Amino acid sequence: MSRLAPGAVIGMLGGGQLGRLMAIEAAKLGFRVHTYCPETNAPAAQVSSKTVFGAYDDAEKLKAFAAECDVISYEFENVPAACVDILEQAGQNVRPGRLALEKSQDRLIEKTFLRACGIPTVEFAQVDSPEDLKSALNAFGGQGVLKRRRDGYDGKGQKVLRSEADLDGTEGLLDAPCILEAFCPFELEVSVVLARTSAGETRAFDPPHNEHEAGILRRCHLPAPISEETARNAVAATKALADALAYVGVLALEFFVLKDGHLIANEFAPRVHNSGHWTPEACMTGQFEQHVRAIADWPLGPADRLFDVEMHNLLGEEVLELPRTISGDARFVAYGKSEPRPGRKMGHVTYRKLRN
Repeated sequence: MSRLAPGAVIGMLGGGQLGRLMAIEAAKLGFRVHTYCPETNAPAAQVSSKTVFGAYDDAEKLKAFAAECDVISYEFENVPAACVDILEQAGQNVRPGRLALEKSQDRLIEKTFLRACGIPTVEFAQVDSPEDLKSALNAFGGQGVLKRRRDGYDGKGQKVLRSEADLDGTEGLLDAPCILEAFCPFELEVSVVLARTSAGETRAFDPPHNEHEAGILRRCHLPAPISEETARNAVAATKALADALAYVGVLALEFFVLKDGHLIANEFAPRVHNSGHWTPEACMTGQFEQHVRAIADWPLGPADRLFDVEMHNLLGEEVLELPRTISGDARFVAYGKSEPRPGRKMGHVTYRKLRN
């Protein structure tokens, strides 16, 4: 694929806030974005040049969509792999491709793949029945986190098990294939957001310190309280993952940081990531522009951090309260969602100050 010129069309599978923010940055570079999604009035559709509303298994609509685009990407990792197959069979470039979806959509496959890349993970076990769960719990000292292998996010589709008493209520999870993960005695969580081109060029943003509440990312802090060696190791592991996937675009790899600074990988996302939302306000090139550059075969921009940063996710009606309390030096981004449900990500705000 040759380098795209301004005026080219980027297709985006998915209409959520990540697609919205990428569409805005793509427009700044002169590209048009055509969004494909099932939902009407989706956040990305509000800022796209064109939106096609269709199911991800509608082969005829997908083929017609492919014919309009110069390259296609996706903004969430639960796009069916078969959808990518249809687009690629129609002769379209999908970046990142099928392999990244295949490895990230199933937690068992994901952790197995991370280990094959030389990246440590927690101990884990396949769980397909109550008997499997009891056996795995026994192997992990009676504790662990039970997760559905597919479709869970933001703490959904999982349950913490600290004793046999917690087995009550797991039936609803065990109606689908699961994985049990051993507890990890970590000090804090960080992530690396990294971009890679088709030629193998990579740029990584500084790892933020991520704080979660009820499984949802609430705040990112930079600089993270980790050593330079730990930061380098986190970037190196993320680069190894991107190279193994022959990845094109932006991805994120989340880590647990142990007391001695060693890293345990948690999971990766084949897309721009919530823990990188601070980058447009604090770096020469933000993650959304960087993704567009990578899939368009443009050189990557500098990822150096210019400010110290704190980023807060806004959930539910917090987004309605912010205009009355926000300070003038804060940077506020709303996602264009109409219904502020509890726990729903509605926007984020970034506070920055000059680096010491």
